[in-house]
Amino acid sequence: MIYKTKKTILLDLDGVLNNYTGNYNEDFIPQMKTGAYQFLENISKNYNIKIFTSRNLLQVSEWLIENNLRQFINDVTNVKEPSYLIIDDRCINFSGDYVELKEKIENFKVWYK
Repeated sequence: MIYKTKKTILLDLDGVLNNYTGNYNEDFIPQMKTGAYQFLENISKNYNIKIFTSRNLLQVSEWLIENNLRQFINDVTNVKEPSYLIIDDRCINFSGDYVELKEKIENFKVWYK
């Protein structure tokens, strides 16, 4: 029997799984976004999901448990690990063109603004 290894996705917490709007508070993680549970339930069937965050890792793990999301998450990290994809609300995809990249940087807007 051949076992297919699941690819890993690094998934940001703030602004992707929760209702973060740019007002960072290290002692408070905003509530879960509508649809996040179903999204994680669905993609965790085919991918290893790791939360990639700059927040306190214990605090994030507790938030995942409180929101009944822990069963979909393989790990919580603040280290950029080898992965298939990184999903973040504050990122730009590099297409190989530095002129285009500069324009994307200068015109960047977070989805919630």
